[in-house]
Amino acid sequence: MSETPSILTPLIAQLGVGGIGGLCVGYAVKKVAKVVAVIIGLFFLGLQYLAYKGIIDVNYAALEAWGVNALGSAVAAEGVLAAMIANLPFAASFVVGFGMGLKMG
Repeated sequence: MSETPSILTPLIAQLGVGGIGGLCVGYAVKKVAKVVAVIIGLFFLGLQYLAYKGIIDVNYAALEAWGVNALGSAVAAEGVLAAMIANLPFAASFVVGFGMGLKMG
């Protein structure tokens, strides 16, 4: 019976730290994402207004290519996924905390 607490202690610590860390990161990500969304929305609104007034000419094909290229760099996150799988208890609690943080934010 004395072996059980020594086995569970690191697991509980990983779950607690992962959950709290995920909660904090999820909350921060949602707050930052809202600000970024407003900035991007105002930028595109400004572009549309300037194009409507004839001040600028927007090359939408180049804008689309830039967006696809920016999203393509998200593939680099595969290494992060592999590292999270290696630390599954921490990763699982982090994901749960992250989801809760996103909901709270």
